[in-house]
Amino acid sequence: MSADEVSQKSTVDPPATPSARAGKRLIGIDAARGLALIGLMAIHLFPSEDELTHEPTLAWNLFSGDSAALFALLAGVGLALSSGGSAPHRGKRMTADRIGLAARAVVIGSIGLVISAIMPADPPAYGILVYYAVFFLMAIPFLQLRPLMLFLSAGAFSIIAPILRQLLGPVLPESSAWNHTVVNLVTEPLGTASELLLTGSYPALAYMTYLLVGLGLGRLNLRSIRVQGLVAGAGAVLAVLANLASSLLLKFAGGYEALLATTGMTRSDLERALTFGPEGHSDTSAWWLAIATPHTNTPLAIAASLGMGLLVTGVFLLVASKAELWLKPLAVMGVMTLTLYSAHLIALAPELHYDEPALWFVLQLIPAAVFAWVWHRKFGQGPLERMVAAAARNVRQTVKDQTIDTPPGA
Repeated sequence: MSADEVSQKSTVDPPATPSARAGKRLIGIDAARGLALIGLMAIHLFPSEDELTHEPTLAWNLFSGDSAALFALLAGVGLALSSGGSAPHRGKRMTADRIGLAARAVVIGSIGLVISAIMPADPPAYGILVYYAVFFLMAIPFLQLRPLMLFLSAGAFSIIAPILRQLLGPVLPESSAWNHTVVNLVTEPLGTASELLLTGSYPALAYMTYLLVGLGLGRLNLRSIRVQGLVAGAGAVLAVLANLASSLLLKFAGGYEALLATTGMTRSDLERALTFGPEGHSDTSAWWLAIATPHTNTPLAIAASLGMGLLVTGVFLLVASKAELWLKPLAVMGVMTLTLYSAHLIALAPELHYDEPALWFVLQLIPAAVFAWVWHRKFGQGPLERMVAAAARNVRQTVKDQTIDTPPGA
């Protein structure tokens, strides 16, 4: 999630192609990442439903599921741009990229584990950083693939992961912690692995869809207006079709009645499940796979959130050249999201925000924006981004030195 995680240019190697040298950072990507950060902050701070009407709040309708998906999508874009863009690195450079990515994963995962230890046992938010470490490790074999293969692989994950969760979720072990810590990794390795990969808040097998699509996008020429328009258009169509397909399957193909007939289900329970997601993940009916409710990680929910992520990315890329000044505040937040997101989670730990969520949203957002603006003007990368970048850079350079110093056949 950091600027380094989704850095647009390598911090070690010079750009490999003329197109990579052709301009400065893609401010639209940075701004979209800044918006995703604000969305996650809103989701964590505001309630999901109105206390009186029990209807979903504005924050839920705008950001639930989509902000996390947008982060993962943009992470994939950054991985592509930092490993060659439209001309992926080859040979030793790609080997260095892969090992550097593994180093990033270790450092980001470690930061996530530290934050989890700070959070209360019943946390006000579920951290994504430990999951991101798994995303990055899983992305390593895909770094050198071309866009078509990346998109096809993403499609496979979007179908296979929900089915596996449906079949295996009820029988897989669970972790005793909402946010995973070093203790859980050691004492409950199977439960922790199950949640990180398949059944947790941001399961890696499902989120690989977003990461691989982003990786594929980053292998295209994102400075092309035609490509930007196609990304935005494809996202809009995908989001509409996914929600339409879910509605048709539930209302006209018998899905709603089938779910209503599941054990212990009432109409009010089903309406709530279709709005906020079912409690757990029922294995009693395959019709649960037809819902498109945010964060349920069904095929249509993944498609809907992916569509929104593509739409936002494409629109921000399209308007960036004309609205760079207006996007700058978002963009400077977007280049240090690891730092700001980590600070946001730590600020939630005392759990002081529940009575006045709007006030606490403002009290977090404004200092985050000011800090990002001042720090970026003086130092560039955020403090945690610098740490992650240094780890990746040192590992990459070590790999390069070894490949240079070691004689052939040694």
